[in-house]
Amino acid sequence: MDETAARDEVIAFRLASHHLDGRLGERDLLRAAGACGIQNSPPGSGLTALYARVEGMSRERLDSAVAEDRTLLQSWCMRGAPFYFPTSDLDLFTTGVLPGTEKSLRHFVLGVEQSVDDLGVELGELVNSAEEAIDGILRGQRMTITELGEELARAMADSLTVGQRKIWVKEGPYAKGQSLGEGVVHFCIRILTLRQILCFAPRDGNTAPFVLVDEWLDRPKKSRQTDLDPSTIDAARADLLRRYLHCYGPSTRADFAAWLGIRSTEAAAWWDLLEGELTEIRFGRKTWMLTEDVDALHSVQMPRGVRLLPPRDPYTQMRDRETIVDKVHHSTVWKTVGEPGAVLVDGRIAGTWRGRKKNSNFTVTFSLFDTVHTKEKKALTAEAEAIGALRQARRVDVEFDD
Repeated sequence: MDETAARDEVIAFRLASHHLDGRLGERDLLRAAGACGIQNSPPGSGLTALYARVEGMSRERLDSAVAEDRTLLQSWCMRGAPFYFPTSDLDLFTTGVLPGTEKSLRHFVLGVEQSVDDLGVELGELVNSAEEAIDGILRGQRMTITELGEELARAMADSLTVGQRKIWVKEGPYAKGQSLGEGVVHFCIRILTLRQILCFAPRDGNTAPFVLVDEWLDRPKKSRQTDLDPSTIDAARADLLRRYLHCYGPSTRADFAAWLGIRSTEAAAWWDLLEGELTEIRFGRKTWMLTEDVDALHSVQMPRGVRLLPPRDPYTQMRDRETIVDKVHHSTVWKTVGEPGAVLVDGRIAGTWRGRKKNSNFTVTFSLFDTVHTKEKKALTAEAEAIGALRQARRVDVEFDD
């Protein structure tokens, strides 16, 4: 008999996998971050996402894990976005994410195609050139993306032909006053993070500087990605897909590809590695999940309580969103200008919220589309006040627009 799944079963299973069915203990920060990574864009959203999952989460604990213990790393990851993940999972969230072909590299960093074509060179070649130059520029330094882009573009120009250099130094399409070469280098840097060449250092004011990974982690310099044994790449990809399916299953190749940032036709390089570990599930369409998770799918209970999820929280990065939130409210949660956060009430997305800080005051506005009772509103108010404290606000005002 075919396996089937009900909507509430899938929601409950995913919430549990994302550790949103009950906060983890204070020592479980790495477990929370390692489920499938914690996106940190817009800046600060990573802390809010971790607060929703870990008891007693604070800015100081996050800073300590990143800057002092270095058990947590921040780097560009899925979809070219910045993520926190455990340092012990570095291979999984870098090598496991890295696209393997020229075409897939271009898709992963959308926007670079025309510039690379104008230069008449492959993106992979430019990334290799940037990797060769970066050690001499970044070693012993912390540099912003602007500083690093300028230095790398200058160093890489020497390897170009006369005609290519003319295109390289002219103003590009990415920012006023920025050369095309600097803009292209910014795309290359995203790929270099997946090659474990550099990562983010702790923020310095409003900037997020880069450092060399081997210096930051005090480890031997990593072999070039092109020199890695194929079995090493396959192992990282398989582990990444297992994390994805545990958090977003049952799912499809196309949904995994969209979550990762590659074309759906290229997902086979990951998906086929787990062929013997998957069970087909009928969930409105053909989907698959880890066989070892099927029993949990049918037994996990819908959680109680409230949570405030930030914009781009890992849970809301599911790709079958219309099966979880009805079409009437789908665009409210995911397509509204300004990207609101999601309000979870007893496992369902019951509305959105926005936080606005001005000076030392923090105002949270709720827009609810489901019925929320007085008791739940009090719990949401307490969550909003706690998030205001995370953001070092002296006063928190809460408004319900329902």
